[in-house]
Amino acid sequence: MTRILLLCSSLLIGPLLTGQVQRYVPVTQQMLENPSPDDWLMFSRTYDAQRFSPLKQITKQNVGQLRMTWTRGMGAGQTETIPIIHNGVMYVVNPGAVVQALDATNGNVLWEYKRNVPANVAAQGRTKSLAIYQDIVAYTAPDSFVVGLDARTGEPRWQTKVDSRGNTSGPLIVEGKVISGGACAGNRANCYISAHDALTGKEVWRFYTTPATGEPGDESWAGAAVDKRLASTWGLPGAYDPVRKMLYWGVANPMPDQRSARHDGNPDAVSRTAPADLYSNSTIALDPNTGKLAWYYQHLPGDDWDSDYTHERTLVRTRLNPDPKFVKWINPDIPRGQDVDLAVTIGEAGGLFVLDRSTGKFLWAEPFPFDAPESVISGIDVKTGRTSINWDNVFKTPGEKHTICYWNTRSYWPTAYSPSTNSLYTSYIDNCRELTTAGPAGRGGWKVVPRPGSDPKALTGLAKINLSTGEILRFDLGRAPGNGAMLATAGDLVFHGDMSRRFRAFDAETGKQLWESILGGNVSVSTISYAVNGKQYIAVMTGDNLKVPELAAEVPELKTPSGHNAIYVFSLP
Repeated sequence: MTRILLLCSSLLIGPLLTGQVQRYVPVTQQMLENPSPDDWLMFSRTYDAQRFSPLKQITKQNVGQLRMTWTRGMGAGQTETIPIIHNGVMYVVNPGAVVQALDATNGNVLWEYKRNVPANVAAQGRTKSLAIYQDIVAYTAPDSFVVGLDARTGEPRWQTKVDSRGNTSGPLIVEGKVISGGACAGNRANCYISAHDALTGKEVWRFYTTPATGEPGDESWAGAAVDKRLASTWGLPGAYDPVRKMLYWGVANPMPDQRSARHDGNPDAVSRTAPADLYSNSTIALDPNTGKLAWYYQHLPGDDWDSDYTHERTLVRTRLNPDPKFVKWINPDIPRGQDVDLAVTIGEAGGLFVLDRSTGKFLWAEPFPFDAPESVISGIDVKTGRTSINWDNVFKTPGEKHTICYWNTRSYWPTAYSPSTNSLYTSYIDNCRELTTAGPAGRGGWKVVPRPGSDPKALTGLAKINLSTGEILRFDLGRAPGNGAMLATAGDLVFHGDMSRRFRAFDAETGKQLWESILGGNVSVSTISYAVNGKQYIAVMTGDNLKVPELAAEVPELKTPSGHNAIYVFSLP
């Protein structure tokens, strides 16, 4: 049941630092569709999730002069979030279920909202972003409420319970609706994407990410009990096409993780080729007004290894000309040489997929970061786009051990696209997962391992992927895993930071490193660019997140410090 509270007082909030944003300008739908170059109004700046800033005061020629303008510490805990900027104000989530409005020129606090929840709940906060519309800042709180805050003062205006979903994702506001997903928290009743009226919090619709009995897609579960049909949207939010009026969202792996656990001990109960266990590991296209499904494409059928294909879908228009020298799977019927509107994604388990976003038609795909026999998929029917699971690595009996590639080659740190180079930029980790299921010998377990046969000196890197031809340029190779967001700018630059505490700028065309700053801790998601009073800034956050301990065990030589949660902002002198 949905519960809405319209808040006129301090109900269910903690201490509030009172202040006010002066000369606030409401954010309209038109502004969200065509934002000021100075603003960063959503997690990847624009609805197409390109993470491209049109600002170009900072260029390849002068980026070496970047200096720190201000820094501000944050509270202890996890930070996996991205700030937003509107009219010189930075709105940001702090660890501990705190939202702040800061002066984006110096980091001074304008207001602060603290959610009144138990410390253990606050510490679990993993929201990936905020969203803004009119005078409302939307916040997905760790106690499974979607909250509307007054953008001027931080006072709560409404809050709506979303069952016990677990708000590990973040909001996207489309046509006056707060669209959000989250974790399933072990219960199919929580496995949905929801829309709430941005001004009142009233629920408008919800879309369950797995079908119930008798619903479309039900047959893909082969009669599995409904309570064993789980697939979340725990990661980054989706994208929106305002011309087609269509949302594009990624759904994560089916749960329980193994086919046998979902299907009464029979891993072959569902198909080895798509579709299987819908809508897990799929791109789904939804009508933002109704939540109705328009189409889906499944990247991995009936996953067996917790291989998420959630996170953002990047929307691009480009001329199609995939080159067989660079691309393994190409639909022979693609309109070569024509400009096509695409939806592009890279999964946590690897693989770059390019779809026609009008219909979901498969266009081309490439194993990524490398083609490996341990890959989660064994092939794609290029005419239909149907993917096949790597059956050799599926667990057939208890106690088996397999190495599966890839494991979080990228995760909740978003990619970026530059129209200047027609290229998608991503970090990657050449990681696989050695997994043993429970059996007669014990409980089972897993660990992260390098890809068999890989170069230990090139465990990590950045990639520039031409979305017309599929050609890949790799740069910044080494042994420092990155969980920072990619950022591309009109200054022909790409910014990225990693667990070595290094935050760097690269030539977007060649990948040459042009600038570096050493920060106090792990660079976590976050990276954006904005401008105030004609001055361009680059902002990045350091801090702890759930992936750092896992990755630190693989590269102990980095000795990445923990507990250094802070915002750093740079500009030219």
